[in-house]
Amino acid sequence: MAGMIEHHAQAIVMAGWAPSHGAGPSVRTLAERIVNAQQDEMATAQQWLADRRKPVPRPDTTGRSVAAHRGTHSMMMPGMLSPDQMRRLERTRGPAFDRLFLNSMIQHHQGAVAMVHDLFGSYGAGQDELIFKFASDVNVDQTTEIARMQRMLAALPPTRS
Repeated sequence: MAGMIEHHAQAIVMAGWAPSHGAGPSVRTLAERIVNAQQDEMATAQQWLADRRKPVPRPDTTGRSVAAHRGTHSMMMPGMLSPDQMRRLERTRGPAFDRLFLNSMIQHHQGAVAMVHDLFGSYGAGQDELIFKFASDVNVDQTTEIARMQRMLAALPPTRS
């Protein structure tokens, strides 16, 4: 659960840039949904950890420390963007932001789905009802969003050379 909190925090930062980076209307709407869903899921995971008296990560979701996680465990999680990838996304604007955001978020979501599949494959994964429901919801929601983002990406105008 702690790893998923860090993973979700990065998605919130990425999606939070859409309004200020000139994202198109459909990307802004998607980004808003991602922020809302991932904030709710982070709160659930944080409460689950707190209820069990485990350390509760409270990662920065403002985007102020984009590259501050060099070499940390979070960079080893599937789908996480590297500090260089995050800086590139942070610097990109307009239609180029839409394309890079969608590609980056697809990568990010695929990583979350892989983490969930790893969890489902571990011994005792179904014993905690809350974790099973949380992981199932992440799997369904992010798989659906991946398909939506792939369609959005395919509908973008071709890039100019």
